[in-house]
Amino acid sequence: MTSADPDDAGLLAPGWAGSPAASATSDTAFLQALLDAEAALTRAQAALDLAPYEASAAVTEAADAGRFDLRSLAGRARSGGNPVIPLVADLTKAVGEEHGPHVHRGATSQDIMDTALMLVAVRTLDFVLADLARTEEALARLAAEHRDTALPGRTLTQHAVPTTFGLKAAGWRSLVLDARDRVRTVRDGLPAQLGGAAGTLAAFTAYGTEDTRALTAAFARELGLREPLLPWHTLRTPIADLAGCLAFTAGALGKIAADVLVLGRTEIAEVAEGSGGGSSAMPHKANPVRSTLIAAAARRAPLLAATLYGSMAAEDERPAGAWHAEWEPLRDLLRLVGGAARDAAELAEGLRVNADAMREHLGLTHGLIVSERLSAELAPVLGRARAKSVLTEAARRTYAEGRSLGEVLAEVPELKDTDLTGSTDPARYTGSAGDLTDRALERR
Repeated sequence: MTSADPDDAGLLAPGWAGSPAASATSDTAFLQALLDAEAALTRAQAALDLAPYEASAAVTEAADAGRFDLRSLAGRARSGGNPVIPLVADLTKAVGEEHGPHVHRGATSQDIMDTALMLVAVRTLDFVLADLARTEEALARLAAEHRDTALPGRTLTQHAVPTTFGLKAAGWRSLVLDARDRVRTVRDGLPAQLGGAAGTLAAFTAYGTEDTRALTAAFARELGLREPLLPWHTLRTPIADLAGCLAFTAGALGKIAADVLVLGRTEIAEVAEGSGGGSSAMPHKANPVRSTLIAAAARRAPLLAATLYGSMAAEDERPAGAWHAEWEPLRDLLRLVGGAARDAAELAEGLRVNADAMREHLGLTHGLIVSERLSAELAPVLGRARAKSVLTEAARRTYAEGRSLGEVLAEVPELKDTDLTGSTDPARYTGSAGDLTDRALERR
């Protein structure tokens, strides 16, 4: 799937180019959402006998993005600061003289623009949720398959104690489910916007509306959006909620990408993307492209969200600049997260796990990766102070002599009759990793 706008194909944005989110957030998609809002308003008024049915039918028929000139609308939007003003003029002309007066009746530009933003967000989040579902299903399979596959746990870049790849994958899945829950909650709560010039709905009453709440409810119902308690021209909770769930989702997917990028390094090679990307100069490379693009999205998303949060400080009943500042960063966020979710699904479904490399790396410290366990087990035998002294000296000799920790400890006089075979096996020191993985996989 490609962008509906040839001039906005995503040449510099491979993270979202060609994704469902690209089409769902294109200029054509936004134009259609604006038209959907206008048509829904006239239908809602007709349903309450505030406009002729014929007018609602005429507006709905005319509200087809393919009938309007995007370039002309964009150019004329400069004079009024938003695209709704020229669109209303063109839509009124398209509807015709008889029904034209019922176009946009009682509304203000922000009513239509905010409602269109909500429509675009809902439509894009549907694609995001579908890809998050694919991602969590693939991660669940990885976690179950590698429940007991041991690998080094790394803290502050260094080997710490053993863990399992199953637990790591289960943790990734937990983040994806957290993102899913947040996105779903926000999507289901996004409201229509209807307030008129200053959020009082006064113009609607001037045109004969006796129950403005009923009109607002009918408008929201026509669009499949939530009915707002109040007009939210300067009460930007819906935008802030979108910013939060999208930034969180980008970060959650970014965590997976960050781990894959580290574990997929040539000298580590514990995982690999199913089909890496090529290099323009080095034929041997299979670059982790999916992870790279997700990581890029995770780095951009917080600053875009910050702009949206900053726009909450909006003055008066309708602001100058704060509202206008939201449109592009919100679209960028939807695109970034939509693309990242697509890439995460492909990454998880194709991820290759090298259990042999994981097992080999458990031995890189010659057994010292289980020193925590030995410290706990030897303290009752040797006393805490002596156990610490023995392990410190054993660690020094292990590195200096290139021998295993088990071999060095076997030479300690007090331990000659102590079988440490099981205690020095890293694969047998993964704690409750298996049970934690099982517990995580119970979540749906």
